[in-house]
Amino acid sequence: MSLFDPGRNCWRIERADRAAVIIDACDYYRVIRQAMLQARHRILIIGWDFDPRIRLDRTEEENRDETLGSFLFDLAERKPDVPVLILKWNVGALKLLFRGGALGWLVRLAWQKSIKFRLDSAHPIGCSHHQKIVVIDDCFAICGGIDMTGDRWDRPAHADGDPDRIRPSGKPYGPWHDATMAVDGPLASAVAELARDRWYRATGERLQPITETECVWPAGLQPTFEGAKLAVARTSAGHRNWAPVKEVEALFLDMIGTAKRFIYAENQYFTSPRLAAAIIKRMEEPDPPEIVLVGPIKGEGWLEQVAMDATRVRLAQLIGRFDKGDRFRIFTAKTAGGEDIYVHAKIMIVDDRIVRVGSSNMNNRSLGLDSECDLALEAVDEEQVRTIAALRTRLLAEHLGARQEEVAEVFAETGSLLRTIERLQRPGRTLAPLPVEEPGETAKFIADTELLDPKSPDAMFEEMTRRSLFDPFRRRRRRSFRRATARA
Repeated sequence: MSLFDPGRNCWRIERADRAAVIIDACDYYRVIRQAMLQARHRILIIGWDFDPRIRLDRTEEENRDETLGSFLFDLAERKPDVPVLILKWNVGALKLLFRGGALGWLVRLAWQKSIKFRLDSAHPIGCSHHQKIVVIDDCFAICGGIDMTGDRWDRPAHADGDPDRIRPSGKPYGPWHDATMAVDGPLASAVAELARDRWYRATGERLQPITETECVWPAGLQPTFEGAKLAVARTSAGHRNWAPVKEVEALFLDMIGTAKRFIYAENQYFTSPRLAAAIIKRMEEPDPPEIVLVGPIKGEGWLEQVAMDATRVRLAQLIGRFDKGDRFRIFTAKTAGGEDIYVHAKIMIVDDRIVRVGSSNMNNRSLGLDSECDLALEAVDEEQVRTIAALRTRLLAEHLGARQEEVAEVFAETGSLLRTIERLQRPGRTLAPLPVEEPGETAKFIADTELLDPKSPDAMFEEMTRRSLFDPFRRRRRRSFRRATARA
C-alpha cells in the first residue's frame, strides 16, 4: 500500500512529467533565471524572504553583475504583458529597513505596472509564511527550501573563501547548503493552484489559472525523475474561515514509522518532541533503523541558538537514553578548512524508497504554525529506488568530500549509513558528530517551555507552566520517561 494518504498526510498526489532535485542555490538561481526568461503569461514568486539586491547567475560572465532587481526590471520592460507577482511574509519585511538599497529597488520595481509586490499577513499573530515557491505560466514550479534572498548562494563545493559568496554590501558570508525541487506537468499545476490560493488569501485578488501554455523547462536542467507521481504535503495554521492543515507532521511521523533500514535527513532544526517521541519508539524496537540527521552546528542568530540549539540537545539526550544500539546520530558539515557549513536544506530519504524535499523544518512551527509545502515521492520500481540511492550518495559524497563511487562502494559493502560515514570521515571536508554541550539554565527554560517554538497559535498564549517540551513523552510513558528526564 502507498504511504501517501490524501487528506491526512498529503493534500494531493499528482504526476510530474519531470522532477529535478536541485542541490544548492548556485544551480537553483541559474535555473530560475532561465525559466523566468521563458515566461509568457505570469511569474508568481512566494517566499519567506526576498531581496532584490542579490545576484542570481554568478557563473556566466555576462550576468555576474546582474541583480535580481535589475533582472526583473529588464524583464518587465521586455515583457510588459507578463505580470510578475511577488508575495513576501509581512513581518520578515521589516528586514528591508536595514538593508541598504533594498527599499529603493522595491520602489523602483513598484513603478512597473507589470510588477506587484505584496506582503503576506494572512496568518495568526506569531505565525510566518515559510513556503518557498515559484510558479511560471502554471506549468513549471519550484518548491523547496531556498528563498531569493541574501546568504543563500553557494556551490556544492562549499569552498573556503569562495569569492562569489558575498552579500550585496560586499561582505563575505559562510558556506550554505540548501535544496529545492523543480517540476512540470500536472504536479506543477497543483503547486500553481496552491500558490494562487496563497495569493488570494494574502491580497484578496483571485488569479485565473493558465491553461494554454508551452513548456518552459530550462535547457540543461536534467530531470531526476520522469513520469513520477509525487505527493504535496502542507502545513497551515487555522485562520479566519480556513481550517488548520497538518499534513507535514503526519507525513514526517509516517516516514519515521515506515523505515526498515535507515533514515537520512538534512534539516535546519530538530526541536519537535512529537518527532523525537516517534524516533524513541523506533529505538525501543529489537532491530531499529539507523537515523542520520545532518544539520547546522548552531542557529543563525542569538535567539535561534538559545531556543533551537538547546532544544535539539535536550531531545538528543532523551533519545540517547533509549538508543541502546547507538543507531541515532546528528552530524554537522565542515569545509576542507574546517569551517562550519550552514545546513538549511529540508530533505528526508527513507530506505532509498521515499524522498522528500520542501520548506518544512523538524520543529513545532513547521508542523503546526507556519505555512509550509513539501514534495515527496515513493518509489514504484527499481529504477526509482536506484535514483533515490544515487541522490543520497551524492549528498553524502558532498558532505564527506569523497567521490560518489567511493561512497556507493562503502555503503554496498557495509549496508550501513553510520559505518559508511565513519569509514569516510577524514580531516578537512567531513561530517562531524554534533558536539553536545549542556545548555545553560536560561536556554533550558526557553527550550523546555517551547517559548519560541510553539506547536500552534493557541500555544503561544498559554501560560508557560501549562506546556512542556516533554508532554508527548509523558503522555506515552510517564514512569520511564520521568527517570530519563531526571538523568538528562
